[in-house]
Amino acid sequence: MASGEQAVAVAGDTPRRAAKRLRPPGAKSVGWALMQAARLHRGRIGDRLADLDLFAGQEQVVQALAAAGTMTMGDLAATLRVRPPTASKTITRLAAMGVVERRTEAGDGRVVRVRLTEAGMAKAAAIEGIWDDVEAEMLDGFDGKERRRLRKLLRRAARNLAEAAGLDAHDSDGEAEDDLDGLDAGDSSRDMD
Repeated sequence: MASGEQAVAVAGDTPRRAAKRLRPPGAKSVGWALMQAARLHRGRIGDRLADLDLFAGQEQVVQALAAAGTMTMGDLAATLRVRPPTASKTITRLAAMGVVERRTEAGDGRVVRVRLTEAGMAKAAAIEGIWDDVEAEMLDGFDGKERRRLRKLLRRAARNLAEAAGLDAHDSDGEAEDDLDGLDAGDSSRDMD
């Protein structure tokens, strides 16, 4: 009889109660929450990048090159915290689209430098707008201090994971921001970026 009473109680549950009972196994995990937010962010960015004929992930390469001008493949891989073959594959695809160009170093043909083409610079400007729009959606209701704190914590987590994976963990702007955490730079979602 107890199981019958339970069945009635379950059948009469409100949707909110049912959802509470059906929480995912990692609901209290930081990693789970991070993966859910990252998946949704990547999907939102991917939807917007399709208008530029780009896929999620390629925009990071374009933005890194827009900021640096010219980079070696090794520096690009380190900046993106990916393995060199991953960076090379993405550059090959972007080069085929006319977004980037590769040049070997005059004195050492093993060193390849990459830079954006004019078409790539135009895409970089459009990507900046997409990032700003999606970031505003994601951080709606966060104040400037919360945004800076979240960014700092995520950068620290990324450094920890990069080191654990044996990847070059350099993060030039993350270190500087750690020192600036006490400064109030306004409520911009991309302060000091």
